Amino acid sequence: MAGRSKIGLVMAGGGARAAYQAGVLQAVAKLLPPGAGNPFAIICGSSAGAINAAGLACGAEEFRRTAIYLAQVWQQLHVPMVYRADLAYFLKRGLHWGASLVSGGLGSYNPRSLLDNGPLRELLGDIMRFERLASAIDHGALDALGITASCYSTGRSVTFFEGRPELQGWERQLRDGLRASLTLEHLLATSAIPLLFPAQRIGQRYYCDGAIRQLAPLSPALHLGAQKLFVISLAGAHLPIPANGNGRYPSLAQVFSHLLSSVFFDGMESDIERLSRVNQTVSLLPPALLTQHATPLHRVEVFTLAPSRPLEEIAREHTHTFPAPLRFLLSGTGATQPRGLALSTYLLFEPGYCRALVELGYRDALARRDAIRAFLELPGAAPVTGLAD
Repeated sequence: MAGRSKIGLVMAGGGARAAYQAGVLQAVAKLLPPGAGNPFAIICGSSAGAINAAGLACGAEEFRRTAIYLAQVWQQLHVPMVYRADLAYFLKRGLHWGASLVSGGLGSYNPRSLLDNGPLRELLGDIMRFERLASAIDHGALDALGITASCYSTGRSVTFFEGRPELQGWERQLRDGLRASLTLEHLLATSAIPLLFPAQRIGQRYYCDGAIRQLAPLSPALHLGAQKLFVISLAGAHLPIPANGNGRYPSLAQVFSHLLSSVFFDGMESDIERLSRVNQTVSLLPPALLTQHATPLHRVEVFTLAPSRPLEEIAREHTHTFPAPLRFLLSGTGATQPRGLALSTYLLFEPGYCRALVELGYRDALARRDAIRAFLELPGAAPVTGLAD
């Protein structure tokens, strides 16, 4: 990576939507010249984006092969490989929740979540090779991997990172950076969506989804030394909104989708906008003035890629592939209806839907191949002359 900018890869969370990121990474691998290594010195993510980040970082010494493998894993997923969705489970869990509510929570074991992500633990245990992460760092294929989770005990956003020895932790307003030997538990913590999945214990504290209370999603990569940021967002294009509205009360799925969108996307979009303003401010200041006052402010190029097509449209074509018990329950919440389809976009871990998202990410990235080549400073690419969008 010598001679080039240190580029940070930042991947947002979003459940099954993260299949899109795998498609983008596969396209990036295709755009690299023969023999090229990992173009991202720093890799960071939260929630499902952190799972992609960890998979890519652990295989950083073989970036092209790892990106292809990651896309293949996503395209072979089924809901039962991520969380339980059988009838027996839902009947047992429903009785458990009902008994807890009726008894006022006096039982010896109160329910911890709506869904059981035990299958995800098994899946990640099979495919993740954290022992290869240290090798990638030692051999210079990677500077650092950062995985962000939210601590229930302190209310702080914590980025656990493993990286080069000289990298230091940090403490900012409601967010910390802690050096750690990353494990499966960190991935389960960052992907533990409150209510849906159980909290994960790390040390003496419990953690949940990394997108929760993540006020500055771009900052971990910058703290770890990134000079430019390649951001794969999962917000995507929006479905058209009727001019006069429909006057109907929002369904349960619509309400929950609204909450998830706020958790996963609002912080990222706000942070990108904030960084853009900082860039504009810095561009107006004379270099001599910046040097004189030794200000830490500096310009950070950001390249953002997001789905070009509303993911609800794609989910609509595949909701029939949900396991029957889950499809029945989601229908009751409105998640298979147009107004609540956004909820399905997070939970639909099925091959048809994930394959469509991988293909969309691949096409979207190739459609901007010249801009990506320039941003990654690949040989023969034209230089970037402004802030990428």
